[in-house]
Amino acid sequence: MNFRREARRALAEDRARRDVTSKGFVPPDARGRARVVVKEAGVLAGGPVALAVFREMHPTVRARSLAPDGSEVSVGQAVLEASGPLRALLSAERSALNFLTHLSGVATLTRRFVQAAGPQGPAILETRKTLPGLRDLEKYAVRMGGGQNHRRDLSDMVLIKENHLEFFKGPSGRADLVRRVRRARGSGGAGKNRSRRLVEMECRNRDEVRWALEAGADLLLLDNIPLRDLPAFVRWVRAEAARHPGAPPLLEVSGGVTLAAIPRLARTGVDRVSVGRLTHSAPALDMSLDVEVQ
Repeated sequence: MNFRREARRALAEDRARRDVTSKGFVPPDARGRARVVVKEAGVLAGGPVALAVFREMHPTVRARSLAPDGSEVSVGQAVLEASGPLRALLSAERSALNFLTHLSGVATLTRRFVQAAGPQGPAILETRKTLPGLRDLEKYAVRMGGGQNHRRDLSDMVLIKENHLEFFKGPSGRADLVRRVRRARGSGGAGKNRSRRLVEMECRNRDEVRWALEAGADLLLLDNIPLRDLPAFVRWVRAEAARHPGAPPLLEVSGGVTLAAIPRLARTGVDRVSVGRLTHSAPALDMSLDVEVQ
């Protein structure tokens, strides 16, 4: 991941080099020391990109991490420090904190879901419900929280959802769908580095499960199935899958998943739980930048 590129983009967005306040009120030769301090406990993420922000702001700024990404941090703990021209430190403050607080919030929420699932529970994944321009960083933060990544973009794997399935309602729809899924599974590349493309299919009922199993889908997305019905549905899917040749598909649950529901979901026997709120609704982890004039 190119942290320097992300840092430059954030500084340009903030027009940090045109900081009229710092230029108007801070002498050009003033120097300072800054420390990012945690104001609520959580999981740290975003350290490398925050460091890049300070370093990109001015070539003489010296910055270092005081805690690794993925570590648990506590109130009052300093996680990063930087020293150099005071103007540069002040102009970089907001961009660095935006990365740290948002990505640490994603990592912290992810860790809570992972802990609720338990060591033998399903993998916790994010979705593509990410903020524009921040997808790679948010997926990085999910990993720092102990989660796993779903597909990065639309080219990564085939995911057939309900809106796609609308085109296969006719009398020949099942056969057409099965044919297309089988063809998609073999379209992962060419030559020596050819790899089979994974195919996931959303299944809202038993008929769609049968279609997916017949087609040989690698993953079944059990979307928005009521939690009370899920254990029996999963048992039925497992039994049905055993009747088909090959490795059984992984089972994924998605749709309105809450932290409180994770322990019950873990007991259903599903393999994966994808949670959009990990990225689109994670609250920022509160931090501040404390500056000393030297």
